[in-house]
Amino acid sequence: MAKPAQGAKYRGSVCDFPDFNPSQDAETLYNAMKGFGSDKEAILELIISRSNRQRQEICQNYKSLYGKDLIADLKYELTGKFERLIVGLMRPPAYADAKEIKDAISGIGTDEKCLIEILASRTNEQIHQLVAAYKDAYERDLEADITGDTSGHFRKMLVVLLQGTREEDDVVSEDLVQQDVQDLYEAGELKWGTDEAQFIYILGNRSKQHLRLVFDEYLKTTGKPIEASIRGELSGDFEKLMLAVVKCVRSTAEYFAERLFKAMKGLGTRDNTLIRIMVSRSELDMLDIREIFRTKYEKSLYSMIKNDTSGEYKKALLKLCGGDDDAAGQFFPEAAQVAYQMWELSAVARVELKGTVRPAGDFNPDADAKALRKAMKGLGTDEDTIIDIIAHRSNAQRQQIRQTFKSHFGRDLMADLKSELSGDLARLILGLMMPPAHYDAKQLKKAMEGAGTDEKALIEILATRTNAEIQAIKEAYKEDYHKSLEDALSSDTSGHFKRILISLATGNREEGGEDRERAREDAQEMADTSSGDKSSLETRFMMILCTRSYPHLRRVFQEFVKMTNYDVEHTIKKEMSGDVRDVFVAIVQSVKNKPLFFADKLYKSMKGAGTDEKTLTRIMVSRSEIDLLNIRREFIEKYDKSLHQAIEGDTSGHFLKALLAICGGED
Repeated sequence: MAKPAQGAKYRGSVCDFPDFNPSQDAETLYNAMKGFGSDKEAILELIISRSNRQRQEICQNYKSLYGKDLIADLKYELTGKFERLIVGLMRPPAYADAKEIKDAISGIGTDEKCLIEILASRTNEQIHQLVAAYKDAYERDLEADITGDTSGHFRKMLVVLLQGTREEDDVVSEDLVQQDVQDLYEAGELKWGTDEAQFIYILGNRSKQHLRLVFDEYLKTTGKPIEASIRGELSGDFEKLMLAVVKCVRSTAEYFAERLFKAMKGLGTRDNTLIRIMVSRSELDMLDIREIFRTKYEKSLYSMIKNDTSGEYKKALLKLCGGDDDAAGQFFPEAAQVAYQMWELSAVARVELKGTVRPAGDFNPDADAKALRKAMKGLGTDEDTIIDIIAHRSNAQRQQIRQTFKSHFGRDLMADLKSELSGDLARLILGLMMPPAHYDAKQLKKAMEGAGTDEKALIEILATRTNAEIQAIKEAYKEDYHKSLEDALSSDTSGHFKRILISLATGNREEGGEDRERAREDAQEMADTSSGDKSSLETRFMMILCTRSYPHLRRVFQEFVKMTNYDVEHTIKKEMSGDVRDVFVAIVQSVKNKPLFFADKLYKSMKGAGTDEKTLTRIMVSRSEIDLLNIRREFIEKYDKSLHQAIEGDTSGHFLKALLAICGGED
């Protein structure tokens, strides 16, 4: 069993079994496999509740007592995924890794994802043990076998990782950090073509502590995360390997949480990946993986395994997982500290927001107005020209084009576009032509008119806009519809939901920094759910969530975790319901990470059968000059595909072309 560093807490889900008796365990397993059929329940209960070190002792005793190989007997008695899982647990960790790699490079084709996962995530010591185990088990040289089965820069990086010589010194030279940042920048962004050797050398050899500082400085220097440069400069399996290395440098536990989620999401389960990770991390960092999984995907690893597998295989995986820490949104105590630290990072993070639509250089409103008139004159409409001009001009430039169009032709550009275009494309282009506050005002008006109310649209806009944006929306609403926004909300909604929306619509959120003492008091107010008075609880949440500044709320959420071992979002979902729950969750998610909030909304608008074009259009238009580039980065990070790819797969025609132009590029 891997020993934690001195002073560090053990983070595995499987521990040494107390009062361990290897001879008795060997006898129990022999009896479970004796005669017709086998007692699978007894096998899984015993093997999963013993540490790997103890399992090796059981193997030795089994051979001494019965003259038989325990792994061979288990293979004979068990079948399928359950057999693969149990046998994987019986091997020493290095030999389990060696077997996975042997399977990955044997036969026709190579399982590159398996090679990447193992070699990008293991420590120097684990790599050395793996190389020795491979030699012992197969009498072959691992480096030679991998070299013979891979090629190019992918092979070179795998060979570097196989040396197990990553620096391990925690003392970091600031000068060397700056030099590495410059070398990476010059090797990629500033170079025609890419100097892959620099990426290989730096990412393959520098210590994790050093690389974390390099990544931070790289973002400050270049304005983009290292992942974005890797995606832009590298390709194929080499790109995937380098991204995996970066993820493991940032957080190995988060890397495995993502791998587990992707192994189970969608149709079908990638059982080999699921088994390999559950086995290999069970005595290392399963508790950290569980916590990050729950925080990131808003469900527990336990519940996802439970819903995605069956039979003894499911029972074994759940036992290996070590518990459902998310039954009521609760952190187990050590993991609360992980969550607390995540909020600490969130509180100090400063992310530069960037849109994808910027002012056009050499802007000529006269030429644009004439080109648009020509595109709409006579029979047919030149949609391509309309998209090319409008999607590549800033909103301020579009307003100049509108004015110039009226001065030249005595016509209203908006009216002409409305008559020439139709459907989703018309909504998108006309949305881009409106000043942002007037566009938001129109979306709010549409959400409240006719039969029924689009609460999701009301929440999305009012929960995410700044004070300045809210004030501009209120003025635009009054100007366009001759009624105050607050009166409209009051007429169309009711109860606590109405009060929350009106509070948000005042645009009076505090704009200062955090006040630690007040944050503790606010957290205490929100944490007191003992009275059972739902109305009082909702009022307290409203007074804090709708009025405090974002930096202050981040500190409140951190203090809330410290006091309760709960994440505030999970408490909201547990204690509240309906539109009140949804608006509070939207505020919390916006405070946590606004670009991620919108990335989630975009993903949901395009997943499954049918597309929610209204939400897709609203977000693409409203965020195009604010933070759509950040949204793109969050989208690919969470969903493992780019926003560009999602739009391409879910829309068509000129609507697709216009959306891609606003999206601003493929990640």
